[in-house]
Amino acid sequence: MSTGGHTATPRAGLLAPLATPVFRRIWLASMFSNTGLLIQGVGAAWAMVRLSQNDPVMVTLVQTSLFLPITLLSMVSGALADAFDRRKVALAALAISLTCATGLAVLALAGVLNSHLLLIFSFGIGVGMAIFGPTWQAAVSEQVPANVLAQAVALNSISFNLARSFGPAVGGFVVAMGGAMAAFSLNALFYLPMIGVLLLWRERVWTPGRLPPEKTGRAIWSGLRFIAHAPPIRNVLICTFAIAVPGSSISALMPLVAHDVLRAGAQTYGVLLGAIGIGAIVGGGLTGMLRERFTAQRAATVCALIYGVCVIGLGLSDRLAVTLPLLVVAGTVWMLTITQFNIIVQLSAPRWVMGRALAAYQAIIAGGLALGSLLWGNVATLLGVAQAVMISGVAIMLVPLLFRRFRLPDAVVGDTAPVELGEVDVVLPLEGNSGPIAIEIEYDVDPGDAARFYQAILEVERIRVRNGGYDWWVARDMSNARLWTERFQCPTWHDYLRLRDRNTQTELDAMHAAMAFDTSEHGVTVRRWHVRPTEPGAWRDDPSGLAHPVVVPPTTAP
Repeated sequence: MSTGGHTATPRAGLLAPLATPVFRRIWLASMFSNTGLLIQGVGAAWAMVRLSQNDPVMVTLVQTSLFLPITLLSMVSGALADAFDRRKVALAALAISLTCATGLAVLALAGVLNSHLLLIFSFGIGVGMAIFGPTWQAAVSEQVPANVLAQAVALNSISFNLARSFGPAVGGFVVAMGGAMAAFSLNALFYLPMIGVLLLWRERVWTPGRLPPEKTGRAIWSGLRFIAHAPPIRNVLICTFAIAVPGSSISALMPLVAHDVLRAGAQTYGVLLGAIGIGAIVGGGLTGMLRERFTAQRAATVCALIYGVCVIGLGLSDRLAVTLPLLVVAGTVWMLTITQFNIIVQLSAPRWVMGRALAAYQAIIAGGLALGSLLWGNVATLLGVAQAVMISGVAIMLVPLLFRRFRLPDAVVGDTAPVELGEVDVVLPLEGNSGPIAIEIEYDVDPGDAARFYQAILEVERIRVRNGGYDWWVARDMSNARLWTERFQCPTWHDYLRLRDRNTQTELDAMHAAMAFDTSEHGVTVRRWHVRPTEPGAWRDDPSGLAHPVVVPPTTAP
């Protein structure tokens, strides 16, 4: 049965990706790294409670220090993930986190750790997370077949939340028995299985693209432009940020809820986080059923309302027996919401920009959590912990109003692979940085089809712009009502070739739909122009401008 017009389709089981050996090994190793990170979080938060003498702002800054680097660096890491061997990028990221975790353990052992050093080294661990996150997520498509990609995304979320179901409790026990130093040391140790698995990942061979990688700045801009002109991903990112800011209150204020509201210690704090993790595991198991039976829009709305009610209940409760069930339900609906958003991004983004799209998603959610942590820490300082939690719950219940404005698409397996196009017919001596390159396409359209053609060409505009074109326009000849001209530019020759390499079959179908309106016998006319084709002094040596051979990379798709 379906709800809201959403048609159910047969799907593979949730555990299907584990049949792939490389995914299974990486997934199991991620259990260790996730558990270590959660133990680290408990140790850092509880150490800050002691070092700052229960200062709410300083306590919430621990979470901010971990998530702020993700906000600042995710797009850079996404560009690296799209341009270089993702396995090597992930290993470099793990090395950064391992170094910082080891440094924290050494400082704690030496007895010189203070609140500022704790934040600095937590920030360093966050830098490693910022680089590792988009790289790891983008690499999932290299590990499993496309038909089980959604299940693999859900399993990766379950991996973190399975660790969260017992990791914080273990962290609380470790802190109670051995102090923060023991928690930091265990985190450093638990990075090693993932490093070992990635070093031994030999089932793949990374092949560089036929074109040189984009420079980092331009690659980031290309990713941002794609997102701006891709409504499904853009809407998901807006909704993610909207739910993350108020939703961060639970994790940010949980140490103070345990210490000030429940009057408990580090072990209880770990149990509270474990309850959220248990709920998240339940949510991960329900993700497939939710996608089958409900639209993404309806599911996100209901989950946000339930989450808000649970958070308000947490603010009213001072009993562990009431708080724990509320956290389980909150963890369930939070997991359902965030995993669904992640799946939409993974299934909507083409391969050429996958890392940057996931990086933007990670940056948005991390930025929302970091900003929210700082916000709710200050509210707790002014009004009290319980009051801050309740206010955030009310804010969460208002988020579905934004969902109505930025509607969420349903996650479906789509066309994300690029389609190889033929060679470009050129005779000018072009180099990679030659440009700008201007493209003009002339269409001979029956005036009776003008309105329908115009709608079709506007869809082509969205494709051209998000794939790298700029200064796009379409014009109609004033003296010949049948003649239409589409024009756009690319900064360089290589940028134009990249644009051609990025088209998926769905996008080519949209272009062909516009070309189908052309009624000329020879088809549409395409002209490619080299704007400002050479330096003025070069004409003295070669009046024709054809002295050097054309540099055209081979057309075999990467």
